[in-house]
Amino acid sequence: MRKRKIIPYDKENKIPVIKASICNGEQVAGFKDLKTGQFEEIMLIRNDKDRQEFVSKYGVNPSEIKKEY
Repeated sequence: MRKRKIIPYDKENKIPVIKASICNGEQVAGFKDLKTGQFEEIMLIRNDKDRQEFVSKYGVNPSEIKKEY
């Protein structure tokens, strides 16, 4: 099994966020710029496996992920 390479993100200026739709429950993981509020969409979250992939791929602490609606 290969070790996955962690893709760094700007921890000083961006926070990990999962945007969830109130209407259909669709969830998208990405990073929100703290200065501009702009959301950078990274991947669709369909299940816990997708969420874990986002966490491990970007080296995100799961407790730091904010959820926005």
